[in-house]
Amino acid sequence: MYNCSKELNRVALTKALLEVVQEIQTKLLAEDDEEREWLIKNSPNPVIAELISEMTIMMLHVLDAIGKLEPVNGITISKQFGFSKGSISKITRRMADKNIIQFEYIPHNKKEILFRTTPLGQEIYQLHLAMHRQIDIGVDYFLKQYSETELKFLVHVLSGALHTSWLYPEFIEDPTENNLSNEYRNDEIHNAKISSSTINADYYEIIDMIKKLEPHDLKEAKVILSEHFFE
Repeated sequence: MYNCSKELNRVALTKALLEVVQEIQTKLLAEDDEEREWLIKNSPNPVIAELISEMTIMMLHVLDAIGKLEPVNGITISKQFGFSKGSISKITRRMADKNIIQFEYIPHNKKEILFRTTPLGQEIYQLHLAMHRQIDIGVDYFLKQYSETELKFLVHVLSGALHTSWLYPEFIEDPTENNLSNEYRNDEIHNAKISSSTINADYYEIIDMIKKLEPHDLKEAKVILSEHFFE
């Protein structure tokens, strides 16, 4: 028998999860400002604090890459962070103008430019490393409240979310149906894709209607549904 209450709970949990994800995204954006404030507060001198206040978050990421890999070229940084080579070029020019990094040319190859940190850049890089060590301590403290099983589940869910498009979710084949022929299975997938949008629209329309019912009407609707569809 179809459990309407269980499905309603699932819908409510899904809605709550999406709301939490949105709040996490907002929090992560706010933490950019929090990290900058920490860096400025813990700067060894006013010159460093002033430079950090003028740097964008992307500039800090690029500086972190240069500090780790120097001497390094723009292509390597671009691949590591997924930024365009044009963006890296603009950012590194701005950083060089502020004496945070310096350019190094390879002999007999003027097109190949390598980046190194200056003494000022190295101070900012080391401060940035110290901040991330502090973040690691905070993350470790937070995650200690969860069991190994819970952490494995969290890694599984987040890994799946990382490789899934919300706009174009993949049609996941049920592994228990391996005994079906490929031709039949492909037909099933094709039909499911065609009807999925209609089914989803009807489903959520029904859920919205149920949510609007008063408690006494909800009981009556439950009786009607049970008698006509789930006996």
